[in-house]
Amino acid sequence: QVQLVESGGGLVQPGGSLRLSCAASGSIFSNYAMAWYRQTPGKQRELVAGINRYGSTNYADSVKGRFTISRDNAKNTVDLQMSSLKTEDTAVYYCNARRFDIRLYEYWGQGTQVTVSS
Repeated sequence: QVQLVESGGGLVQPGGSLRLSCAASGSIFSNYAMAWYRQTPGKQRELVAGINRYGSTNYADSVKGRFTISRDNAKNTVDLQMSSLKTEDTAVYYCNARRFDIRLYEYWGQGTQVTVSS
């Protein structure tokens, strides 16, 4: 079992920056691939960025070059640095932990609101 707690959301102007952090507890963090998803009302949750156990990353096309995901296995955290924010980045951002061992183990945080508005 993994507990995930996000922090760092808020209101920011277009072009600004924000850093989200996700703190994990309850299991061996380094065994999990981590990711950030986001969701807006009426839409499906979408992958924003992911980082696997070995540090390899992947990004949605819409955030490439603007967002950076990183993990610290010593601190059990995964961060999402967001720059050059756009109004369309407004969403609830969720932290996700996933590993596969015979079956899929997947956990979600409670979400943190990011609002990009002038």
